[in-house]
Amino acid sequence: MAGSTFGTLFKITTWGESHGAGLGVVIDGCPAGLPLCEEDIQRFLDRRKPGQSAYATQRKESDTAHIMSGVFEGRTTGTPISVLINNEDQHSGDYSDIALVYRPGHADYTYDAKYGFRDYRGGGRSSARETAARVAAGAVAVKLLEQLGITICAYSQCIGGNGIDYERFDIKERDRNPFAMPDAEAAAAVEADAIAAKSNLDSLGGIIECVISNMPAGIGEPVFDKLDANLAKAILSIGAVKGFEIGDGFMVAKLKGSENNDEFYMDNGKIKKRTNHSGGVLGGMSDGGDIVFRAAVKPTPSIASLQKTVTRDGDDTSIAVKGRHDPIIVPRAVVVVEAMAACTVADLLLQNLGARVENIRKIYER
Repeated sequence: MAGSTFGTLFKITTWGESHGAGLGVVIDGCPAGLPLCEEDIQRFLDRRKPGQSAYATQRKESDTAHIMSGVFEGRTTGTPISVLINNEDQHSGDYSDIALVYRPGHADYTYDAKYGFRDYRGGGRSSARETAARVAAGAVAVKLLEQLGITICAYSQCIGGNGIDYERFDIKERDRNPFAMPDAEAAAAVEADAIAAKSNLDSLGGIIECVISNMPAGIGEPVFDKLDANLAKAILSIGAVKGFEIGDGFMVAKLKGSENNDEFYMDNGKIKKRTNHSGGVLGGMSDGGDIVFRAAVKPTPSIASLQKTVTRDGDDTSIAVKGRHDPIIVPRAVVVVEAMAACTVADLLLQNLGARVENIRKIYER
């Protein structure tokens, strides 16, 4: 199966299935000497793991990270880092009814169309459980970015049409409610809609916003490997994400050039922008401002209400999906967005080391 590897220099390869023995990731290209332990990874996995609220799947997984290689005496060795996460609470029998039926909104049909065979237990590789491996990789990338003072912060900006009010923005509140929203009032409105959706055997979608701060200018390749293009690929590779925009996004189509351009000015010898319509990227490279992007996350396709579909043999039928599923994917996807953003930025930072001859001289000149 191709397509399980992401990155050029900071390269990650995820493996495993939702209902297999476990899953994990191999991280290649992480520089030696980076302080790293399992607790560094665990704090990110704990933000994503299931069963933490009534609005997440009740599958009970500890999502405990086991570093199998690439770390010695608390520091990375420069060799591949392998992280294992065991599956502990598989209920594969929940999926026996869909072995020959295609679930609406899922990858069942497309997997069969491609391979002529599929792992129907929880969706196999197409399951959202695969993102645990991404989060483990992202935790390592975050540790690398911390060495440069670069921070990444994502949160639920909107769920089910209930958006945050930036006047009430409090990032600490994100970790106090089950919806990862930095606005307590917006979270309360979401809860009312979430209760109604669950009672109607339905689900909700939303928008995740992410801010990358303290990025130096000039990171990203100016043609095919643009910073925003690579971010878009990384974020759109997350299973439930159906849209990506950076800066003002689709709003720029309604603006004039005089409104959309970010004017520059000097501030104590540093070039800065008065606005940030660009979302921190110009010409595919970071411009020194905050990188701001948003991801649209679809409603959970696994719903218990009756839906029309077809069987693998082409017969019309209907299905009510059983099992333990997130009625809202958005809150648990927040840390996944952070992880993929971190991997993307770390990879492009390493690529940028060879952009100037003086950078090479700093390393090799005697």
